[in-house]
Amino acid sequence: MKIIRFFSTLFHAGVLILLLATSLNAVVPPQKFPYLNLLSLAFPVLMILNILLCLWWIIRGKKRAIIFIAVSLLLIKPTGRWLNWNPKSTENGNLKVVSFNIKSGHSGLEKVYDYLKNQDADIVFGQEFGEEFDIPGFQNKVVDYPIVAINSKYKILKTGKIATSGNGNSFYADIDINGKMVRCINLYLTPFAFDKKKVKPSEDLETNKTKIRYVLKRLVPTFKEHQPEVADIRQAVLDSPYPVLLAGDFNAVPNSYEYYQVSSVLDDAFVKVGRGSSTSFHDYKFPIRIDYFFSSKEVEPISYRVDRSVKISDHYPVIATFKIN
Repeated sequence: MKIIRFFSTLFHAGVLILLLATSLNAVVPPQKFPYLNLLSLAFPVLMILNILLCLWWIIRGKKRAIIFIAVSLLLIKPTGRWLNWNPKSTENGNLKVVSFNIKSGHSGLEKVYDYLKNQDADIVFGQEFGEEFDIPGFQNKVVDYPIVAINSKYKILKTGKIATSGNGNSFYADIDINGKMVRCINLYLTPFAFDKKKVKPSEDLETNKTKIRYVLKRLVPTFKEHQPEVADIRQAVLDSPYPVLLAGDFNAVPNSYEYYQVSSVLDDAFVKVGRGSSTSFHDYKFPIRIDYFFSSKEVEPISYRVDRSVKISDHYPVIATFKIN
């Protein structure tokens, strides 16, 4: 029994070390050591395992539970990027926005348009829009850049491409919102482009090993491509003459290098006002959050939710309200 307790303690300590190591993504770029970003993908599973192990030590009546729980308190903030429970705001926002990766309208653009029109949003950020992104009722549109588009009920005064690499794309649109200028940035970082057949687990051990190697070969180079892309995004935020509202599909999860780079200059709306789970991608039956809203201090988040009532894409729409101060 002592040997079992020893290895259980060692295993639990290892899980906590891996969880804490995700914070190194704030300072270690993928082009130097991309494997830290893999830990950010595993964060939800590792955290669930950590909680179960803490409960096991409590049930066993072991004092080491106090130590593990105390260390786990350091993970409250990183966990809050995935799962949060802020109190409902009593304020009313004056700007409603939606960000939605529509997967080129594979479920039918009519369904997509009907849904987005019924949301009665002021601005819609679209990703993977294919050839068309033209929501009825929106007078102002930016559809000149591949992959990313904006439909707005407010006047768009200026747009510009943000330099990106790989297969990603991003642009900004300066929008006059009731006399106040806000620079809206819509981004789509380079996707991993997995072949689902090569990712689905198999009963054969050797086949699974081959699939793991395939996944790593897709993940690691893409992490490296994201580094210059997110650097361009971050610089665009710093150079903006106006408050920024940034939305889009990061193809990166919380606690990743990409997340830390953007959250160092903007506030994560979910962290500020989100309730429940922030996961927004449902194609792989694994808790993944890759869709975000970030904003400057002057663009204050009031509410944030992921609408899981619709499955017209492999992403769920993200809906938020803001107060322009």
